[in-house]
Amino acid sequence: MKTNNTSAPPTPFHYGWIIVLTGILTVFIALGLGRFALGMLLPAMAETLALNYAQMGFISTGNFIGYLAAVLLSGFGAIHYGARAIIAVALLLLGLSLLAVSQAESFTAVLLLYFLTGLGSGAANVPVMGLVSHWFAPRWRGKAAGLIVTGNGLAIMFTGLLIPQVNQWIGAEGWRTSWLLFGLIGIAGAFVSLIGLRNSPQSLGLEPIGVQTSTGSQVPSPSSEVKTERGIVVHLGSIYFLFGFTYVIYITFIVTTWVQERGIAETTAGTLWFWLGFLSLFSGPLFGSLSDHLGRKAGLIIVFALQGIAYVLVAATLPDFFLYLSFGLFGLCAWSIPSIMAAAAGDYMGPQRAVAAFGAVTFFFGIGQIAGPAVAGMMAEANNSFSSSYWLAAALAATAILLTAALRKPVEVVSKE
Repeated sequence: MKTNNTSAPPTPFHYGWIIVLTGILTVFIALGLGRFALGMLLPAMAETLALNYAQMGFISTGNFIGYLAAVLLSGFGAIHYGARAIIAVALLLLGLSLLAVSQAESFTAVLLLYFLTGLGSGAANVPVMGLVSHWFAPRWRGKAAGLIVTGNGLAIMFTGLLIPQVNQWIGAEGWRTSWLLFGLIGIAGAFVSLIGLRNSPQSLGLEPIGVQTSTGSQVPSPSSEVKTERGIVVHLGSIYFLFGFTYVIYITFIVTTWVQERGIAETTAGTLWFWLGFLSLFSGPLFGSLSDHLGRKAGLIIVFALQGIAYVLVAATLPDFFLYLSFGLFGLCAWSIPSIMAAAAGDYMGPQRAVAAFGAVTFFFGIGQIAGPAVAGMMAEANNSFSSSYWLAAALAATAILLTAALRKPVEVVSKE
């Protein structure tokens, strides 16, 4: 396997924390700017480019398809070329595609270019989450992955503050300036990742953080990995599919629900969106650390239970207080499942196969992201309300709890008992 590693300057702390900081920036760009910013920019884009609702949906779907395609390739690419190289190239592609989107003059151009953005997003996100298993021992992986996914919340806060100001300053074409700025940040991030990331601690003569806490643990042998790989990937992937299907319903349609069905002012909805980003900063570190102590199974069950309650509260006809409670519960655990899944991939497959394993289960997640909005939108069209869509999300969250309860323990945990 090619590592493409070089020496790094000495630091007064373990270099693994540089990996985490660079990972936060990577997720900030790959997901926060490359995907979550679209929802705030689409209205202005639709006005300028004369997009209808179907075309707006296709643009989002095109991005998800690009993300899914990258997921299929990035894990194996990281094995052959190293995660560091794949992430840098992916962020460069993302940045260049967003620069091009800022100059697009038609629906077709945006669709094709934003598909490339999705490729960059997926090819950066999967390897950077997989690096956690190389740089951190099992008892630290949840916390490290949880810190990395705070990049999502930071990006939501950043775009929630920046985009309205740019639109107010520039006017109807302000979306172009925002995409241009995001593209430049993406290109800069590519160079930062090349400088800051390393494929393994061994390349710097280091051991993973917390490795002493795993002394005496029994890492699964190659034969046991091969024997159980397919089954555990499908099991974890099925759980991750349900998360992708349900969370994207909420994140895509909650603002529409607030404004169109509950009569909440758009300015208030924008403020709530900012606070969603703020609350979500705590989701990854909180529940990732919890999964380090209680186990991945317990962590996943707790998160799905909280998210299921959030879906029920918005699905039922209840006073507005319960809408805010739903919003708070969802925000508090918004990005926790990706961090737990990244840690679980390393627990079950070992550091060397973690990137490919996380890529495989993320493929299931990607399918869920594509299917969720389409099904929810059709249900809402038929019922003239998103209520039934949230009930569906709640039922699938309960299904995810049952699937999670059936997970076996990783071999290295069993060996201690």
